[in-house]
Amino acid sequence: MDAQGRGRAENVDPADQWVLNPNTGEYELRLSPSAPQSTVPGPRRAGTRGSGAVPRARTSSAGRDKPPAGRDKQEAPDREVPGPRRRRGAPAEPAPGRRGRRPAKKAKAKKAVLWTGGVLAFLLVAGAGAGYLYLEHLNGNITSVADDGASTGGFQKDKAINILLIGTDKRTGAGNERYGDAGSPGHADTTILLHVSKDRSNATALSIPRDLIVDIPDCPTTQEDGSTEVIPGSTGVRFNTSLGQSGRTPSCTMRTVTELTGIKPDNFMVADFNAVKTLTTAVDGVEVCLAKDIDDPDSKLDLPAGNHTIAGEQALAFVRTRHSVGTGGDLSRIGLQQQFLSALMRKLKSNDTLTDPSKMLKLAEAGTKALTVDSQLDSIGKLKDLGLELGKLNVKNLTFTTVPVIDNPAETVKATVVVDETKAPEVFAAIQNDVSFTAVKQQKAKEKAAVAARLKGSKADPSEVRVRILNGGAPSGSAQETLNWLQIEEGVSKSENAGNAGDELSKTTLEYAPDQADQARRLADIMGLSGSAMKPGDSETNSQGLPTMTLTLGKDFKGAGVSLTAPTKAPDVEKSTADKVVCAQ
Repeated sequence: MDAQGRGRAENVDPADQWVLNPNTGEYELRLSPSAPQSTVPGPRRAGTRGSGAVPRARTSSAGRDKPPAGRDKQEAPDREVPGPRRRRGAPAEPAPGRRGRRPAKKAKAKKAVLWTGGVLAFLLVAGAGAGYLYLEHLNGNITSVADDGASTGGFQKDKAINILLIGTDKRTGAGNERYGDAGSPGHADTTILLHVSKDRSNATALSIPRDLIVDIPDCPTTQEDGSTEVIPGSTGVRFNTSLGQSGRTPSCTMRTVTELTGIKPDNFMVADFNAVKTLTTAVDGVEVCLAKDIDDPDSKLDLPAGNHTIAGEQALAFVRTRHSVGTGGDLSRIGLQQQFLSALMRKLKSNDTLTDPSKMLKLAEAGTKALTVDSQLDSIGKLKDLGLELGKLNVKNLTFTTVPVIDNPAETVKATVVVDETKAPEVFAAIQNDVSFTAVKQQKAKEKAAVAARLKGSKADPSEVRVRILNGGAPSGSAQETLNWLQIEEGVSKSENAGNAGDELSKTTLEYAPDQADQARRLADIMGLSGSAMKPGDSETNSQGLPTMTLTLGKDFKGAGVSLTAPTKAPDVEKSTADKVVCAQ
């Protein structure tokens, strides 16, 4: 049998089979002249997972459609967290392609994108490439979990993106049981809300402390048999119990983040300990800096002060250590983890990684095996599209920061923290309103001027303003409260309560027709609305059949008479950017 066919040895490195075609920017399977050639690897044979073997390519004109929801929800009995999930098989391949050749050392695969795993989805932000067609092969590695209606329904290309990255401390995988607590279903041990701006010019990575005291809402959760069980919420508990405990899945962590920040994530990704070990090994380690010696028997990190290249078990020990850095608590460990992710991204942006096909393929294999995504991302097309969107970001404009907190005043011995109500709302509002934490222009000058112009011009008398008010995510009763305030305090008598909106909005909006612009400017002035909240469009009709504007109160609504002007500048909080090297103290 041909050496490139089904009889090929099982221990062949896939990187030796795939080469970059510099003419197309895509990876192609390198076959002998007599063998059929394909641009994607074939499906993995049973029993070959992790072996690195590449089966003989097949050809088919048919693709693979996503299975119906709830179709295949059985889970291996030894997996407890994240919960019910399914694996997708490898799809059929397109027609055979050309034989490629190895690239020059400095060549870059600009038309490609790499997908990786869990909290290390930051790799996508780094914009690395490994041949997008190769993702068809990787599709079988990816595991998905139901989002249970907790997401927005998935990211959109023309909007800001919010991805919830969760690192669980569940001790799955070879060697991880030695870290203790082996029987635990795991917790939300490391959680980062990654916000990428609408124009993709900047991003904010907001760390949420695991020991933050929060309220966990009731969580409708998909069970293994396809039924839904509502897991009761908890008041005044640690944030990390939003995952794993009481049968909670990542969708419950997503609901808890929404409750805490007012930001509804588009998607989530989960990784366990293996993600750190396998991905750092795949890139031959990342460089970190220590300002002092660290010898932590709990995390098993033993390193002298200075610069080090760490990978595998040592990298995992680095992100887990906390007793030997800062004040010895979880907040100090968060800073260490942010430093690690920044270092990993810098490594991925380097030519040593971008131009090494073998390294990129190993990274892709390792990353997808360590990744669990929500059901809205269980599609190779969606993963590719998300990677292309995040790849537009320059890492110097990625800011790491943490939810502002203070020690829990209810504790004598300080073990947990609570939200700093003087600072945290400003951070949440900045992210909600797509405000950059770095000095970058968020909108083109022409677009910014057009938005500002909506507020300029004549204003109608309040008595001439006709508006219907909808509740689109504000607290219950807000529409009636606003109606009473407008009619009694502000003289907007031609107003009515139109009930609840069909969809929830993060921000309050005012939609109006062109001939209602003077009314819109008056109402915006009364409400404290920014130009971005004003949406030129069509008018509706009120209960009398008269043309009217529509005011939809979003989650940013704080009460009648409270200005809704969006922040234009990020608050002054402790932060760092991904392009800077910071030594752990």
